[in-house]
Amino acid sequence: MTLAAARRTALAAQGFAGARPSGPPTRRTVMKVLDSTRLLQLDSVSAVVRAHYAPVFSRIGAYDQGFLDEAAWSHSARRPRRLVEYWAHEAALIPVEDWSLMRWRMVDYRLGRWRGFREVFERNPMLADDVLSVVKEFGPSTAGEVERHLELDRPRAKDHWGWNHSDTKIVCEALFSAGELTVSKRVGFQRYYDLTGAVIPAEVLAHEPSESEAVLELVRRAARAHGIGTETDLRDYYRLKRSQTEPAIAELLALGELEQVTVQGWDRPAYLHAEARTPRRVAGSALLCPFDPLIFFRDRTERLFDFHYRIEIYTPEHKRVHGYYVFPFLLDGELVARVDLRAERSTGRLLVPGAFLEPGRDATRVAGELARALRDMADWLGLDTVQVGEKGDLAPELRREIA
Repeated sequence: MTLAAARRTALAAQGFAGARPSGPPTRRTVMKVLDSTRLLQLDSVSAVVRAHYAPVFSRIGAYDQGFLDEAAWSHSARRPRRLVEYWAHEAALIPVEDWSLMRWRMVDYRLGRWRGFREVFERNPMLADDVLSVVKEFGPSTAGEVERHLELDRPRAKDHWGWNHSDTKIVCEALFSAGELTVSKRVGFQRYYDLTGAVIPAEVLAHEPSESEAVLELVRRAARAHGIGTETDLRDYYRLKRSQTEPAIAELLALGELEQVTVQGWDRPAYLHAEARTPRRVAGSALLCPFDPLIFFRDRTERLFDFHYRIEIYTPEHKRVHGYYVFPFLLDGELVARVDLRAERSTGRLLVPGAFLEPGRDATRVAGELARALRDMADWLGLDTVQVGEKGDLAPELRREIA
C-alpha cells in the first residue's frame, strides 16, 4: 500500500471518512463514534474541554455532552449504562461489555498499579476490607467521603506522580484497578466509587475469558479501530505486551481477519483489517485533542502523517515549542497545522496563544478552514469569540481570517 492509502484507511477506521450528521447529533450518533474508536481516554486537564468529549466533537461536530455523560455515569431501565471506566489506553471509557476483557489485567493489578500501592497495603492490611464495607453500606462515595466514614486521621503519602493522596484514596484506586470497585458516576470530574456488582451487568460479570481469549478480542478491536497498523500500533491501543499481541496477530491472520501488507516507507510489516475500507479521498476538517485515539500513539502519528507531535503540558513554559495544550488540525486527510488552545469561560473567549503551519502548506487556505473550525468549537463550548495571539507563523493569517 502507498502511505497515502494507509492514511485514508486509518482515517476511515477512526470515523473521519463519513459525512457528518445534517442535523443535531443524537445519542445513537454519539455512541456510533465508540463503534469506531472503542475507547475514549480520560484526562483531568480542562484547558479547553475534558479529553473524552473532544474526539466525539472532532468526528460529528457539535453535540450534547450530556449524551456522553449519560452513557458513562447514569443508569436506568430505559437507558442502561453503555460505558464504564477502566485502564485501557490509560484511564478510559470503554463499552460496558468490554469490561470483562480486562479481568486478566485486574489480576495483575490486585495490589494496585504501582509499587507504592503495596506499601500502603502492608502498612494498613485491613484498610481494603474497611473501604469495601463503607461503600457497601453507604453506596457510591468519593475517597474523601470514605475516609470521613472511617474517621481516619493519618499522614498523607506521596504517590507515583508526587500528588498528595491519603492511604484511603490509594486503596480506593487500587481496588478500582483490581476490579473490586468501579466508578458509578463523576461529579466535577471526581470519581464516586461503587461496588462493581452494582454497576457492571450480571452477564458481563459472569463472563470470565482466559487471558489469551481476552487479548485476542482486544487485538481484534484494536485492528478494527486502526484499519491498518503495525504490531506496535495494535499493542499500544490497549497497552498490551509484545508477548501477548504477536500470538493474537498470528491467530487473526490464520482466521483471515487480518492480512499482512507492506506500507511504503514503513520499516516493519503492517496488518490490514479484512473489513477496513480505503476511500479515494478524505475531506473535511477536525481539531484533534492531544488524547484523540487517532494520534495518541506519537510514533504512529509520525509514520502516518509525517507529523512530529509531543504534548508539552509537563514541559516548563520557557521550554515549550508550541504551547501548553496543542491541537493538531486535520484537513482533507492530512495534519496541516497545530494550535495552542485555551477556553477562558469567565470572559467567553476561545484563546489561541499560538498557531503553526506545517511545511509546504497553503497558509491562506489552512487559515480559512482553521478559522471556521475554531468558530465551530467556540460555539460548541458556549464561547462568544475567538482571539488569536502572536505566537507562530500562522497567527497573522489566522487573525485576519477570524477578523
